[in-house]
Amino acid sequence: MPELSDVSKHYRRGDLTEAIRSGLALQGKSADAVTIDDLAPVDEFHIGGRKASEDFLDQLTFSSQTKVLDVGCGLGGPARFVAKRYGSQVTGIDLTAEYVETGNTLCKWVGLDERVALRQGSALAMPFTDRSFDGAYMLHVGMNIENKETLAGEVARVLRPGSLFGIYDVMRTGSGEISFPVPWATTAGSSAVEGSDRYKSALQKAGFDIIAERNRCDYALAFFADLRAKAAASGGPPPLGLHILMGRNTPEKVQNMIDNITGGRIAPIELIARRR
Repeated sequence: MPELSDVSKHYRRGDLTEAIRSGLALQGKSADAVTIDDLAPVDEFHIGGRKASEDFLDQLTFSSQTKVLDVGCGLGGPARFVAKRYGSQVTGIDLTAEYVETGNTLCKWVGLDERVALRQGSALAMPFTDRSFDGAYMLHVGMNIENKETLAGEVARVLRPGSLFGIYDVMRTGSGEISFPVPWATTAGSSAVEGSDRYKSALQKAGFDIIAERNRCDYALAFFADLRAKAAASGGPPPLGLHILMGRNTPEKVQNMIDNITGGRIAPIELIARRR
C-alpha cells in the first residue's frame, strides 16, 4: 500500500521550477513570454499528453460557468488547459508541495493565476466544502491511491448533483506481474493499480452513475513509440519533456510501460461518471 510520504517523495525533484525555466531557455523562450502550449511537453504528465487531455476533457462539457476540481493536479497543465479552452474556474489539489508551488508559478507565467488555483493536500481529505464544484476530473492519479472508495466518496461530497467526474488512469487489464519502475512508482509496494471494476464499484457506492468507459491501449502504444522515435532522431530527450519529471531512468520507465501494456497487464482507461 502506498504511503502518502512515499508518494510525495517519489515525485519530488527539488529544483523543478528552474529546470523548466532552463528547458524553455534552451528553446529560446522566457518565462514572461510563454504559453500553455509551450509548457505542455512537461506539465501534461500522463499518457498521451495534451492530445489525450483534449480527447478526455472535451467529454465533460465544461464552460465559463463551471467551477472545476482537478484531483491530483500535479503541475497544473490540464487545469490551465481547462481554464484556457473552456473559460472555467479551476481549483487543483495535489499531495506534492513542489508540484503545487511550481504549478502556481507556471500559472502566473501564462497569466492564468486568477482562474487557476492549486493547493497542497490529500485527495482523501480535501479542504473544500460540500457541493463546491460543478465538475471534476483526475488524470493518472488513482495508481497512487489504494482506497478508491474514500477517494470516490470525497469527490462525490464536493460535487453538486448532476456533475460529471472524469477519470483517466492506468488500470489493470490482465494478470501477470507489472514490471517496475514505472512513472508513478518505483516498486510494486508503492503502486495501487486496480481494474476498472474496482473504480466503478467505488463510484457507484459513492453516488455516481457510470456513463462511459474507453480503453486507450492502442493510443498509449502509439504515444510511447512517438516519444522514442523523437528522442532517437534528435540524439536524446528534448529540452522540455517528461524526462524532467521522471528522472534519469526515464528510458527504463518508458520501456516498462510499453512491455506492461503490450503484455496486456495494464492500459490507460477513461471512465466518465455522473453524480446522482
